[in-house]
Amino acid sequence: MSIKRTLLEPFHTPSLHLRNRVAMAPMSRRRSKKGIPGPSTAIYYGQRAGAGLIIAENTAVAPNGIGYLHTPGIYNEAQKAGWKRVTDEVHRKGGKIVMQLVHAGRIGHPVNHEDGSPLVAPSAVRATGSIRTLNHGHLPIPEPEGLSTEGAKALVNAHIQAAIHAVEAGFDGVEIHGAHGFLPEQFLHPLTNRRTDRYGGSIANRSRFLLEIMEGVVAAIGKERTGIRLSPFATINDLPAYEEEKATHEYIIDALHEMDILYIHLSDQPVNGKPSITPGYVKEVRERFPNLLILAGGYTADSAEAVLQAGQADLIAFGRPFIANPDLVERFRYGTSLAPGDKDTYYQGGDKGYIDYPAVYDTPVV
Repeated sequence: MSIKRTLLEPFHTPSLHLRNRVAMAPMSRRRSKKGIPGPSTAIYYGQRAGAGLIIAENTAVAPNGIGYLHTPGIYNEAQKAGWKRVTDEVHRKGGKIVMQLVHAGRIGHPVNHEDGSPLVAPSAVRATGSIRTLNHGHLPIPEPEGLSTEGAKALVNAHIQAAIHAVEAGFDGVEIHGAHGFLPEQFLHPLTNRRTDRYGGSIANRSRFLLEIMEGVVAAIGKERTGIRLSPFATINDLPAYEEEKATHEYIIDALHEMDILYIHLSDQPVNGKPSITPGYVKEVRERFPNLLILAGGYTADSAEAVLQAGQADLIAFGRPFIANPDLVERFRYGTSLAPGDKDTYYQGGDKGYIDYPAVYDTPVV
C-alpha cells in the first residue's frame, strides 16, 4: 500500500481529537536521573509530536515503584516540573500525550530507590534476573516484601495521586500499566499472589488491586482521561502462563467496560516466535469493550493499515520505529524508508541515540 489513508486520517472522540491513528508506544528510555525528566526529554517527545497520541514511557508512582535505573517518576514536585516542560512542548507542536503510570513491584533493586526502600509485591516471591544499578553494575533481583492489606491500599492510592499529578503536569490523560509483569499483573497472577486477604484467592480478589486503581483514577480525573495497558499471555518478567489467565482478563475487561474508560491498549509480546495475542482474542476484546482499542506489537505501516481497515482496532502503537525516526508519521505518509536505531543507547546514555536522530520531514503543526 502506498497510501495509508486510514492510519493517517484524523480520529476523534467526544474527549480526544487526534491528527492521525498512529500512537507512539510507551518506551522506557531511562534518561531521568533521580526520576526527574530533564530538558532533553522535552526535546525528545516534542520531536515525535506528529504521532496522533504519544503514550509517555512508564513513570513510577512511588519511590519503591522504580524498576530500572533512571526511570522517571511523578511523585514529587521536581518530577512534575520536568514533565510539565514535556507536555508544554508536545502541545506547542499540536500533539496529544498521556502518561503511563507504573509500579514495578518485585522487578527492581532497592539501590535504585532514592529512599532505599525494599522491593514490595503481593507475596514474597522473588523474580529471576538482574537489574542494572548506578554504582554496583548488574545485581540479582532480591526477594520482595509481601505487602500488607494496608500497604496494598496505599499503593492503590499512590496510583490515584500520580494520575492527579499527571493531569496537573499537563497530560491529556493517563494509562495504567497493568501489563508486562509489573505490580498490577503480579496481583493478577497466582504464582506471585499467594495472599489470603481481600486481594488474593479468587479471580475477583486477585483483580481487585488493579480494578481499585482504575475506579480511583476514573473518580479522580475522569473516565475520558483514563486508559490501561494489558499484555495477556505474554509471560514477561518471570510470569508463566496460568490456567485462569483468559478468564481473569475477561473479568477485567468486562469491569473496564462497566467503568466506560477511554481505551484498552493490548501489548502483543511474541512467545516462542508466535504472537501472544491472536486475532481471535482481539475480536473477543472488541466485542466485550466498545470503546477505543489500541494494538501494539511489531506492526508495519501496511499491517497497521490492514488492521484498521478491518475494524479490529482504532489506533496502532509503534515503539522502536519512533526511536530513530522522529518524523515516523511523515515517513509513512511518503513511503520513505526508516532509519535503524542504535540498540546500545535504547535503555541508557545521554543525548546520543536520544535526540540526535535527524528528521527528513517537518511535522505539520495543527
